Amino acid sequence: MGQNDLMGTAEDFADQFLRVTKQYLPHVARLCLISTFLEDGIRMWFQWSEQRDYIDTTWGCGYLLASSFVFLNLLGQLTGCVLVLSRNFVQYACFGLFGIIALQTIAYSILWDLKFLMRNLALGGGLLLLLAESRSEGKSMFAGVPTMRESSPKQYMQLGGRVLLVLMFMTLLHFDASFFSIIQNIVGTALMILVAVGFKTKLAALTLVVWLFAINVYFNAFWTIPVYKPMHDFLKYDFFQTMSVIGGLLLVVALGPGGVSMDEKKKEW
Repeated sequence: MGQNDLMGTAEDFADQFLRVTKQYLPHVARLCLISTFLEDGIRMWFQWSEQRDYIDTTWGCGYLLASSFVFLNLLGQLTGCVLVLSRNFVQYACFGLFGIIALQTIAYSILWDLKFLMRNLALGGGLLLLLAESRSEGKSMFAGVPTMRESSPKQYMQLGGRVLLVLMFMTLLHFDASFFSIIQNIVGTALMILVAVGFKTKLAALTLVVWLFAINVYFNAFWTIPVYKPMHDFLKYDFFQTMSVIGGLLLVVALGPGGVSMDEKKKEW
């Protein structure tokens, strides 16, 4: 079997997978994508006093303002998640979650931490993909299935979402000399570039979903660490951040790359 035949078989499998799962894939994608906000909103409830004291100590804003900040984070994130999952007022929910990202970026001084800033930008990319999907649903009889003629704003939202997902993936790279890490970085980076430029997009995104999920369960198994250890929270944070990347990639699989991509340009040649 030649390389082209192998690629063709893989693409046929990706198309078949999409046909079988098109009813459920957008639901799973949204759940994965907002999992970071869901986990963070729940954590605000269980770590209310720690979060409030941190904000009060960092900004010297007083008990009342610090409590209001934690409450706004909790309510904003959980409400946004419920609206996204129930497909009600999705655009407003996305704008609200954009606001939460901006608020946290300032409040937790994330602007000065490149890794966390890139992750927050990538979460914004995931929300852009959600916005693009909600525009599709408004014009399509079938939920999650895009129409043939797409508007320019939606195309550029999909492009922006794909490019910002690359930022998230860059924060997941492991810079050590082990053979497995080098292979993981090379393969993952190649697939992510394909997703960003929109070439063999659905196949590359689907491959990355399987790859990232396996790595996530293996390296970020927070459930194996006792809750009282700091490593538990660290791994839990990484786990749900990676699940958000997976959610964004699943949306790319469900929606396709959009008009601004090499896959679409090939159809014109």
